[in-house]
Amino acid sequence: MVLRAGIIAAASLSLAGCGGESQPDRDEIPFDPVYEGVETSLLDGDLVQFHVSMRGARDNADLADYADCAAAQYALIRGYGFARHLRTNVDEMGGLWTADAVYTISAALPRGLKTIDAEVEVATCAENGIPTV
Repeated sequence: MVLRAGIIAAASLSLAGCGGESQPDRDEIPFDPVYEGVETSLLDGDLVQFHVSMRGARDNADLADYADCAAAQYALIRGYGFARHLRTNVDEMGGLWTADAVYTISAALPRGLKTIDAEVEVATCAENGIPTV
């Protein structure tokens, strides 16, 4: 899944370098997302798994943004203010992008580098037109 996408991306980059052509900037790629939905599973206490799917993604980051939005809204629904991203596996097949993402949710700012302030994230998601749970 992620490994396959990483290998494909690395191969694409190495081939792109052979022809002297540069890859388009992410902002130059057409972006017309269709958000296909979120499935949420409480794994254990504060550990939550999200399966998100969409069409029209530009890359893995679009799926990560969608999963972050779902995690932030879920944290707020459960009465928590924060989430921390643990991992995301992304796959694409036939134009359907899917991600399996795991987060912890908490009332206080958790330790770690990939922390999410749920209220701020949900507001950002609304501004960017990304649905939440």
